[in-house]
Amino acid sequence: MSDLGFTCTGVTADPYAAGPTLVFRLRVTASSGERVHAIALRCQIRIEPALRRYAPAEADRLGDLFGEPSRWSRSMQPLQFAHVSVMVPGFTGETEVDLPVPCTYDMDIAATKYFEALRDGEAPLTLLFSGTAFRGRGGFQVQPVPWDREAPCRMPARVWREMIDQHFPGCGWLRLPRDTMDELLAFRSRHALPSWQETVTTLLAAAEPTPPAGGARVPVAPSPAVAESVAAEPVAAEPVAAEPVAAEPAAAEPAAVEPAAAESTAPAATPLPGEARVPVASSPATATATATAAAPATATATSPEARVTAP
Repeated sequence: MSDLGFTCTGVTADPYAAGPTLVFRLRVTASSGERVHAIALRCQIRIEPALRRYAPAEADRLGDLFGEPSRWSRSMQPLQFAHVSVMVPGFTGETEVDLPVPCTYDMDIAATKYFEALRDGEAPLTLLFSGTAFRGRGGFQVQPVPWDREAPCRMPARVWREMIDQHFPGCGWLRLPRDTMDELLAFRSRHALPSWQETVTTLLAAAEPTPPAGGARVPVAPSPAVAESVAAEPVAAEPVAAEPVAAEPAAAEPAAVEPAAAESTAPAATPLPGEARVPVASSPATATATATAAAPATATATSPEARVTAP
């Protein structure tokens, strides 16, 4: 039977990591005093939410994970946090090693939701160990790390917040589908907004604010840059139905008189002595227009020019 033992002595946030990372300090002991050349150690970290009490505000935040507090006796089960590996260098008797655990700020992950819900106190964790130990005096023997090796850990809630603030100070994280991100990016480019914060603020200011329960509607005051961007957005006007316009009666235009008719009403030339007057045949339209226009004058005319003498 292996005599290896494991203890977690503390948890800190790695200030030099490229991403959010927790560092668990482990103490590894071999009570037999036999030389341990190396240990290929695997560690599963599990959250034990039922091992602490929660304030009312924390219980509200945990509703997405465990439901109503009345159901917590059945729904509050352990949560998987991480599964990491580390190589423990050779030692005799006892040694300590750092176990780095990369973390995420994805709020859709259950472990992240749990840590974000805690305001004070500690998060109860359990570290479950397995792996392979290489040990021996004259050579080395291969021994498995027993599956019953585990170590409790109480991680302060402030350690998680410090780790997140090192990489995302004063910010949150939101995951959206790709098509929604494309629409937001197009909206941001169209309005020339400098940041995603201004983009979301513009959308919130343009939307109708939700009135508080039992109170008046509270308007959202956008920043000056947001107000100018919203004002510059063209507003599509609704089409207005055209009203019927009463058509005025068109004035009657005078009838055009053909030149032939005008010529027929001119007085006839006086014949020379000894010459007979020759009648000129006109077209039917010209004769009709001439007869209509000059009928009264012809009936009362007594001058020699108005008479036609037969040859």
